Amino acid sequence: MGRQRVGRHPMKFRRMVVERMKRCNNITELAKELGLERKLMYTWRDQLDPAARDERAPIETREEKLEHEVRRLKRVLADKTLEIDFFKGALQKVAARRQQQDVTGAQASTTKSGK
Repeated sequence: MGRQRVGRHPMKFRRMVVERMKRCNNITELAKELGLERKLMYTWRDQLDPAARDERAPIETREEKLEHEVRRLKRVLADKTLEIDFFKGALQKVAARRQQQDVTGAQASTTKSGK
């Protein structure tokens, strides 16, 4: 039985490349080592290992999840800080009006809305 050859590289070589890709952390370095283009290696992987297509979705690491949670919490904290600043200002205005009312004994005037 002869070697199967679809293009320039025999099928046995392609399978070996796909297996090494599964165990490799740096595909770019592997491609340089083998003298191949990364795109070609991924094409072979998709042809020989269709299950790898489903695994392409990036798996969020624990660190990425934590970074995402930190960003979300920072946004929530910023929103709450704005709310607190707003209510502090409103309470200061109410307190100032009460002081004016207490000093003169009359009802404090309201500010004009500017409309």
